[in-house]
Amino acid sequence: MDRLLDQIDSPSDLKKIPIPELPKLAEEIRQEMITVLSKNGGHLGPNLGVVELTLALHYVFDVPKDNFVFDVSHQAYVHKLLTGRKSRFHTIRQPGGISGFMCREESEYDCYGAGHAGTALSAALGMAVGRDRKGGKEHVIALCGDAAFTCGITFEALNNVASTTQRLIVILNDNEWSIDKNVGAIASYFNKIVTNPAYSYLRDRVEKVLEKWPGKNVLKVARKAEEAFKSLLWPSVIFEELGLTYHGPIDGHDIPRLISTFEFLKNQEYPVLLHVITQKGRGFPPALEKQKKFHGLGPYNPITGETPTSPRKTFSEVFAETMIKLADMNRNVVAITAAMPNGTALDKFQPKFPDRYFDVGIAEEHAVIFAAGLATKGFKPYCAIYSTFLQRAYDPIIHDVCLQKLPVVFCLDRGGLSGDDGPTHHGLFDVAYLRTVPNITIMHPKDEDELADMLFTAMHHPGPVAIRYPRGTGSGVAVKEQPELIPIGRAEVLQHGREVAIFGLGVMIEMAKELAARFEELGYSAAVINPRTVKPFDRGTLEFFARHVELIVTIEDHVLAGGFGSLVLEELQQLGLRTPVVRIGWPDQFIEHGKVDILRKKYGLTVENALEQSLKILKGSKAGGHLEIA
Repeated sequence: MDRLLDQIDSPSDLKKIPIPELPKLAEEIRQEMITVLSKNGGHLGPNLGVVELTLALHYVFDVPKDNFVFDVSHQAYVHKLLTGRKSRFHTIRQPGGISGFMCREESEYDCYGAGHAGTALSAALGMAVGRDRKGGKEHVIALCGDAAFTCGITFEALNNVASTTQRLIVILNDNEWSIDKNVGAIASYFNKIVTNPAYSYLRDRVEKVLEKWPGKNVLKVARKAEEAFKSLLWPSVIFEELGLTYHGPIDGHDIPRLISTFEFLKNQEYPVLLHVITQKGRGFPPALEKQKKFHGLGPYNPITGETPTSPRKTFSEVFAETMIKLADMNRNVVAITAAMPNGTALDKFQPKFPDRYFDVGIAEEHAVIFAAGLATKGFKPYCAIYSTFLQRAYDPIIHDVCLQKLPVVFCLDRGGLSGDDGPTHHGLFDVAYLRTVPNITIMHPKDEDELADMLFTAMHHPGPVAIRYPRGTGSGVAVKEQPELIPIGRAEVLQHGREVAIFGLGVMIEMAKELAARFEELGYSAAVINPRTVKPFDRGTLEFFARHVELIVTIEDHVLAGGFGSLVLEELQQLGLRTPVVRIGWPDQFIEHGKVDILRKKYGLTVENALEQSLKILKGSKAGGHLEIA
């Protein structure tokens, strides 16, 4: 039997399908996603949960004239399938393929790009106000997960909705999860709304009225009655107080009801919020049973959901295991995450030290200032936040932690390229945005054991510390039972050499070793140096090699602008030395999604490119030519 999905190349094709057939289409879409993502990996659980919701939206509204703004946008796979990208869906998250997030450059149907939580409502409000100023009639719909309402940006936007526009539709997609189970008062508040028996009774009565007397006028009266009763039940419903008329909660998998509700809401001349209850992972039992795992994952078995295992531990796992050791040693050690217990592996720490574990929700600014407050009371907070998300807390890092010299430890997971997730998730800017801040110590381990040592060293350091480490597994180095102190500000010389000095930052030390071996094959003596600390920097080691070698090479998994190589050039200038430097790192542009090895080759983060650039200078030196800094 032909698939309904095969008949859809644009949203207009979807509108030709009778509503009773849409549940069949929903199941076809689920199967398509399960099959493709089993090979490519991706955010399966969130997308399985919004199939019916997305179908109903496209059935009622007209994109690209109308605007759908997805919060985070990792749940936009169904949207992509319905908007002309079905034939390319098998390329999702692959090199040269479509993105796993909304991307303005990819399609006219993607009106706003995203990858971080909490942005949808502000962006949608800006679009709505822009529409109003131009006299437009298009609809603007913000789709926000319940986790986005733990993000302060969302509440900043809510505070401005009623005073700036009369037409905005906000959809609260409530599945009780972000990546992990949602926490805090907001999650509890949503649960109270959903489980209130009086409201459930009222909602059922309204449904019966609508079934008995269909029609727009009756619908309007019924909705007004619902709102009146609702105000008696909850006189201080937060959304109502902020000027948005609250509707719901309704079943986010009931397509006819979703369609009729959207038809009603699109005709309202006031800001509205629709509370929709969905089930993350719906339609795939493994995703329902392991919701954390299937939020986002690599390839898996499309039948069983099983994923390949690695004998090596990830840096995140080493971080969590070391944190448990430190907490055993020091009762003042506490761990903080911003809704990422699974991603940072702190879900391993939480069961052992529940009273010293804090998940603050998607609220990075709060996480940092909260850590600062704890530090003033003698605690040692370890704040585990992805490099790309810590960018959101830049002011608190400066104003609340570093200015006061408070001993907060920032654990920057995903420091470096994040591969398939793309530019919103690459941690390529942290050295640049942190090293200009006074009082902070910045470290980057070369392997898993050195990460444990740096976490241990940070526990003894009296000021702010940032430790960046990459996504995924390391080289498989065994971690000592007892971590050791590392001398802060002192590099580690792994191999001496007379003609070339190669500084490999963090895990790029492996590439530095390979490059040194290639130099040796060509008759050049090469030193290999592990910087360990970016700040304070070991100027003495740099000066020693700069005065004796013909060339310095720096290798970093970071942008070149303001990165480690830039630091080396600055230090050489301060020393009055003109030793040429070849810098290997990421260019001054946003790097697309793709496999790490492929992207490194494309942008020249390879031994071959480093060797080619170096030999130009070395040969020019031997020939008495002009030396250049690459």
